[in-house]
Amino acid sequence: MNFQNAVKSGFSNYANFRGRAQRSEFWYWVLFFWLSVAVAEVLDAALFPGVSGSNNPGLELYVLPLNLVGYALLIPSISVFVRRLHDIDRKGWWWLITFIPFGGLVMLVWLCSKGTQGVNRFGTDPTPSTEPMS
Repeated sequence: MNFQNAVKSGFSNYANFRGRAQRSEFWYWVLFFWLSVAVAEVLDAALFPGVSGSNNPGLELYVLPLNLVGYALLIPSISVFVRRLHDIDRKGWWWLITFIPFGGLVMLVWLCSKGTQGVNRFGTDPTPSTEPMS
């Protein structure tokens, strides 16, 4: 899956917590997320130079593009995260492991690992088959 298809898949499966997401879909979505955050940060600095930072901390909740990007991408990010866990045959609730010490390292290893080949309890393999069609 390429970058464009991963972003389309992330938005078309906006709140779909079922099924599986291959590694490329997940990591391209992560790249898209952080690129969006970077653009929003630049817009924040350009549009609201006096609001960004610690000068007016209460105003940031209402006017900054970064918050809009974060809210818009929150649910699809969790969704693709859960579907990625399904690809390695783990329940979506395993994301909670990130809140314990060293849980993030375990999660990183899982997210980088290859998904289950073939069918698992969460669906069919999203990776295109490399076997020739007969």
